[in-house]
Amino acid sequence: MKNQKETIRKMVSYLNNEEKDGGFWLPNIQRPFVWREDQIERLFDSIMREYPISTLLVWRTKSRIRRRKFIENYRNTIRLTDFYVPEDDKTKLLVLDGQQRLQSLFIGLRGSYERRELYFDVLSGDLVAPEDIRYKFKFLDAEKGVFPWVKFKDIVFSNELSNRIAKSIIRNAGRELTEDEEIRTEDNVARIWRQFVNEELVVYQELDSVDNADAYNEDDVVEIFIRANSGGTRLGKSDLLFSLLTSSWEDADEQMEELLDDLNRVGYDFTRDFVLKACLTLLNKGAAYEVRKFRDERIRQELTDNWNEISSAIREVRDYLCGKTYIRTDKAMPSYLVLIPIIYFRYHYPQKWGAVQNLDEYLLRTLLSGAFSGTPDSMIDRCAKLIGSTGEFSVDEIFGIIREDGRSLEVTENTILGQYYGSKNIHLIFNLWYRHFNYVPAYEDNLPQVDHIFPQSLLRSVKKVNPRTGRQDLLRYYQEDRDQIANLMLLTAEENGFSRKRDIPPEEWLADKTDAYFDMHLIPKDPELWKLDNYEKFIEERKKLILKKFGYMIQGDRTV
Repeated sequence: MKNQKETIRKMVSYLNNEEKDGGFWLPNIQRPFVWREDQIERLFDSIMREYPISTLLVWRTKSRIRRRKFIENYRNTIRLTDFYVPEDDKTKLLVLDGQQRLQSLFIGLRGSYERRELYFDVLSGDLVAPEDIRYKFKFLDAEKGVFPWVKFKDIVFSNELSNRIAKSIIRNAGRELTEDEEIRTEDNVARIWRQFVNEELVVYQELDSVDNADAYNEDDVVEIFIRANSGGTRLGKSDLLFSLLTSSWEDADEQMEELLDDLNRVGYDFTRDFVLKACLTLLNKGAAYEVRKFRDERIRQELTDNWNEISSAIREVRDYLCGKTYIRTDKAMPSYLVLIPIIYFRYHYPQKWGAVQNLDEYLLRTLLSGAFSGTPDSMIDRCAKLIGSTGEFSVDEIFGIIREDGRSLEVTENTILGQYYGSKNIHLIFNLWYRHFNYVPAYEDNLPQVDHIFPQSLLRSVKKVNPRTGRQDLLRYYQEDRDQIANLMLLTAEENGFSRKRDIPPEEWLADKTDAYFDMHLIPKDPELWKLDNYEKFIEERKKLILKKFGYMIQGDRTV
């Protein structure tokens, strides 16, 4: 891996330009440009303020990977398919990390955003707080681009010297400028020239698979790609592999997006990673992502030929989740991989699907225990092999495979009582607890909300004596005491909204509630326990009610 440096003006001129080592392009990772115009404007402000641009990651390759151009004139209605470039085995540079930054620079310096071009206020630059805008940029229509706004690309790509550019701007301002305004204009143009034209501010790491093929094979690049994109908009291995698939499957992008839109319309978050891993498993190619699988024309053809049946199987399992289980939201789905054995069974034995037994138990134990966490590919393959050889979905035998893999399926008291506000399984527990609760409202903001019975503010007001000072200034109830599941309940958004539950003490909130309400929320009915002084007794009594509720699934010794 070697580092390269370029000025911003040169780098932008290399995008979509084959003359520079085959040109810089985007692999078909199917992540559209997502920055808003104010984010682009802030990027240019940051560069003017001499803030560093993070290092980019580029792959130099001859691989026949579908790629696309950088977008010059951005509109919300554009289709990425309009920017595809035919695959070839020529040398090319594919940007693996840094798309949003380079695309923003390209739009600002070469193109437009919704038909408006980037203008700069040459009189801006006053000192401001770090998070505020110092150098003002704005996408404007031409008729609004009047002094002090000047078209930014005209400055950056001018062949005149910076001092002559500044004099031209001053001369054409349309009014007499003060001495300070002239100095500010000259300083800003000089800064633009330094930051965008002279200084090599763009640093990119180049993975060279052309001159150094042994150093970076395609599997290496895919792994680097994943790690480089571990923050921000997360990209998975399937994103790069999908670009291999789409070189032979013309409708792949559209059909994949159509499936994902359908799967997620009721509150789930299925991803392309999941769908492609399911595809490989259903076709008995092994769940693990490997470039060779997507290079194999036979596998790609098999996937294409069976896509309708595969997508139908995935949809039916989603429908089962949504309509017949307690898992009715993405928040209650800590791992989607547990679904792959079920989808495998539905795909290969659709005639038996309606009679499958014990799916609830399978889902409950695998999700609560985290049985499919980590890297479960080989375990998924063994589950698929078992189902394929027996023609049955035997929960006991699948559990046997999971245990043979060294994974626990045990659900203990601590599995339930160890949940806390914000923990990954809290919504799974609550979905099971409140399985008749309306968990699929019309709007995301109306989802049921986890709330504290004894409000946080109330519990933080309780202090104990500090042994060092003798003063009563230490918190009695720390976060783990306040956020434990025994102090949590599920409320509708309306109940928990403005002028509703909020920070009302339980002795007020619960005063007019019915026995049915107490039974649903598993709240002790003794009013004495609702008082702040009896918080610890309340917690102990509520733990007993919770454990009684979930007693049918708990394994191990009772500890409470």
